Formats: sequence, C-alpha cells, structure tokens
Amino acid sequence: MLLSQKEEEGRKLTLALRAGVPILLLIFLVVYSTLTEEQHITLTIKDIVVFISLSFISIYFIYFLMNLSIKETLIDQTTQGFNKKAFIKKLHELQPKALASVQIRNLSSLNENYSAEQIDALLYSFTKKLNLTFKQAGFKDVLIGRHSGSEFLIALDDSHSHVERILAKMIENNKSIDNIEIDCIFAVIRNTKDDFEKSILQLKDIFTTSNEVHKKSKKVPTTQDAQELSNLENYVIESIRNNKILLSFRPLMNTVNSKIEIYEIAVKLQCHRQREDILPRVFLPIVNRLGLGRDYDFNLLKHVIDLLPLVDQNIAFTFNISPFSLRDKGFQEKVFAYLEEKKVNPSRLIIQLYERKTHHNLSGYLRTLKSFRAKGIQICIDNFGSSNASMEYMKHFKFDMVQFDRDYVTDLENKTTYAMLQSLIQMSQDLGLKTVAKWVDNENQKKTLKDLGIDYIQGFGVSKAMDEHSLINQYN
Repeated sequence: MLLSQKEEEGRKLTLALRAGVPILLLIFLVVYSTLTEEQHITLTIKDIVVFISLSFISIYFIYFLMNLSIKETLIDQTTQGFNKKAFIKKLHELQPKALASVQIRNLSSLNENYSAEQIDALLYSFTKKLNLTFKQAGFKDVLIGRHSGSEFLIALDDSHSHVERILAKMIENNKSIDNIEIDCIFAVIRNTKDDFEKSILQLKDIFTTSNEVHKKSKKVPTTQDAQELSNLENYVIESIRNNKILLSFRPLMNTVNSKIEIYEIAVKLQCHRQREDILPRVFLPIVNRLGLGRDYDFNLLKHVIDLLPLVDQNIAFTFNISPFSLRDKGFQEKVFAYLEEKKVNPSRLIIQLYERKTHHNLSGYLRTLKSFRAKGIQICIDNFGSSNASMEYMKHFKFDMVQFDRDYVTDLENKTTYAMLQSLIQMSQDLGLKTVAKWVDNENQKKTLKDLGIDYIQGFGVSKAMDEHSLINQYN
C-alpha cells in the first residue's frame, strides 16, 4: 500500500473514532440514567464485553460508511460536475440523443504558468458557466461531467444543431475566465444509442482531426453521426488489415537541373464500401487509438520498398513514419530484416519526421534515428521551422533534408517571412542539408525560391501528383 493510502486510511479511522465516541457516550449516559433511577448498577464482565463490542461495531460501521461514500461519490472534486464513472452510468440511464464534448486546448500550457489553485478555480468556473449557459437556453437539468483533465462532456436529449449553437455562443463569450485566456473547441455526436464509451472515443477522434487541419484553415464538421463514425472505424480496420493503402506521388524537382529526383508519397486508405478514399487526418486518429499504428507504418514501408525496383534507380521516395513506430524496437527489427531480404538501396528511402515537442528521452531517441541512418536510410525534418522541437533536434542530430513549413512558401511576399526563410535556408546550407519547399503553385514562387537557393520544389507549379500505376508506367 502506498504511503498516501496508509495516511488516508488513518485519517478516515480518526474521523470514525471522533464520530463514534460521542454516540457511544450518549448511549451510555441514556442507559446509565435510566437504570440508576431506582437501583444500583453493577457492571459485570459480560456488560463490559457488550459495551466494547458495541463500541467496535459503531466505529467500524461509521468507517465503512465513510469509505463507501468516498468510493461511490458522483462528483469530480475539482469541478463539482459528475466524475467519469458516474457520468457514463447516467448516460446508460438517460439514453440522451446527443453527446457533446468541450476541450480546453491550452490547459497544459496554463498548468505551466498558473498555480494549481488557480487552475482548479478555472475548471470549477468553467463547469458553472457551462451549466449556466444551458440553463439560460431553457434546459432545466444538464448532465455535465469531466472526462479528463481538459475535456468536459455534456449529454442532452435535444437536437444537435441546437447544442452546436449553444456551445459556439458559450465559447465565444468566455474566451477568458478568471482573467485567464482559454482556447476551447467542441464536438457533438448524435444518435449515440447504447455504446457511449465508444462515442466518447469518437469525440476524441473529431478533436484530433480538427487540430490536424487547424493550420490549413479547413473546417471539420463539429457534429457527426455515431453510426457513421462506427462504420468508418470498421472501414479503417478492414483497410489496414487487408493492406488497402493507396499511394499518390508528388514530384520534387531539382532547381539546378530541373529533373525530378524525389517523389513525396501521400497516403489514403482505399475503401470499396464508400465513394471516397479515407484521408490521413481521418484515419490516423482511429489507427492510433486502436493501436494499429505500427502495423500501418510497416505496411506502408514494405509497400515503398517493394516499389523501388520498379522505378529508375536514381529515384528516391520521401514519406512520413510515426515517431512512435520508429522508437519501437520490434518495428525497427522488422524494417531492417525486410530491407536485408529485399536487397534494395536504403538511401532511396527518406523518412519524414514531424514532432511539435521534443521527446522526453532525447538522447535515446537520437540513438534510434542513428540506427536508421546507419542502415543508409535518410532522415528528413518535415514542417521545419514550425516548432521548437525541430530546432532542438537540429542541434543534436545530423539530418539529411529539411522540408519547410508551408507558411513560409505561401507568404513569400511578406518581408518578415522572406527574411526568416532566407536565414533558415542559409543555416541548412551551412549544415550541408538538402532543402525542400512545398506548395509551390506559380512562377513567381519558383523564381524566388530558386534565387534563395532551395534545392527542391514541389507543388502544382512543378507537376500534379500521379498514382502508382502511372508512376510505374513512366519508368517502364
């Protein structure tokens, strides 16, 4: 048992004693006053044993009730809303039509800059404002619970469009609470039926997808149907297991000789049960939640390795692999064994990395990357310049290539953006790294980037993407 648990048990026992002793004294005084009105009291050993037994039973019963009260509490102590267990139990009882989730996206940052007391007060105020907002909208009793540190759940027997409007207004009107600025996002699932635990996980997928496309200014639907999401999840599982990976190839042109030397690979999942293929921003949250990330990444890598002999031997492929897969020793062993089996040139593989935060075990992670480079595989930093992590890695590891964040390329007319990109290119050249600019769509961008010394450019200004069949035919 933990020390904290021991101390908590001791605290509850002390409280039970403090509650039990007065009760026992009261019983003793009542009995004593009743019996001593007309006769002298003589306490026998039997009486003493009975009294001690009564004392023990009373104190133990109080202690038991206190334990039961704590274990079966319905509320989260910080927010005073329902806790996770109680909330899910209430969902099964009430069977609401809509389930919503509100997430404070910047809570981890706030935890680093405010005291625990201030954050607890913020979370409590946030819950109260959620409740007040729905009450003002005409809801009498709103089921509000805290699912995790930054995620709040709301269950309502109401149309989803109504819930959307209420939450959008609430977030708009409460960008600052207790003088602390908060960044919130919400999602709603309709037709939840009985599988509420799964619906909660689907809400998390919507959040992940929203965060992925946030920078690209694309709108992700805030309300989705639970049954449609369940079907989508089944499609993703089926596609991964059957290796239905659909690749498209975006040419990277060398700015010196104007030749196509590298192709960046974009991935979709092929699904015959629906009209459109499934995009990464949709399927990756599901893949990761279900623990299929290693399988997906290995199938992708195998597919690319098998493709190498079918195109010109001077052509390389660059593609994204999850850092979590790269850190997995089992994944590493499988990749190296497959490379050895196929006898291909590993330098034609360029693995893209993109992380927003530096890995906590940086030295260990860098040893992992070195093991891939030792096999001849090239390593590229994707979205370079968009996070502190990429700069931190650059200080400690010799990369082969950097791909600049799209904001630098799409805003070249801005003097600040131009100056920043110029300095990053110069730094990369000094370190002997190949540089890539993507999203190049017009001649002005191409000329500017060439003048800056970019090694490779990619985008509609270079060429449209091609499918796998067209690529193989081009080189055969």
